Amino acid sequence: MTPIIWRDADVGDAEALAYLGAATFMATFAFDHPGQPMIEHLRQEHSAEYYAQALRHPANDLLMGETPLGAPVGYAMITPAANPKLQQDCDIELKRIYLLGPWQGSGNGKGLLDLVFAVAEKRRAKRLLLSVYEKNVRAIGFYERAGFAAIGETVFMVGPVPFRDLVYARNID
Repeated sequence: MTPIIWRDADVGDAEALAYLGAATFMATFAFDHPGQPMIEHLRQEHSAEYYAQALRHPANDLLMGETPLGAPVGYAMITPAANPKLQQDCDIELKRIYLLGPWQGSGNGKGLLDLVFAVAEKRRAKRLLLSVYEKNVRAIGFYERAGFAAIGETVFMVGPVPFRDLVYARNID
């Protein structure tokens, strides 16, 4: 497998992140998300402008992985925690973490998660939170093997369609 080169994303990466975000979201959730609401979600939540705004926000960190030829294959987005019912002081949120399918299952996800933990430590977070779709069994297993534990649930909207997400947390040591 082609190696991944990880780096901090910048505003010039917004378009690449939009394509990567849309591709990974569709590959992960097309099995049970209705088409038109998904397309609208991608148009809003995975646009180049969405990522450009996220990259300009000083409280966000976006990590991007590329092949040696510069093709984007994975990313992670770390933001301030956004679930007031479940968060504590000094929490940070892993809002998005995705790898294209061919780069999954060979340690790249763990490597990316280790980089996310380093960002959380740099930000002096005490816990890292994330939400995961209840039917994404593979991701749930990955997070649990990485030391995350379920602490609650939330609703994730794709257009007008609600989906149940589990909220997980892991202390940053």
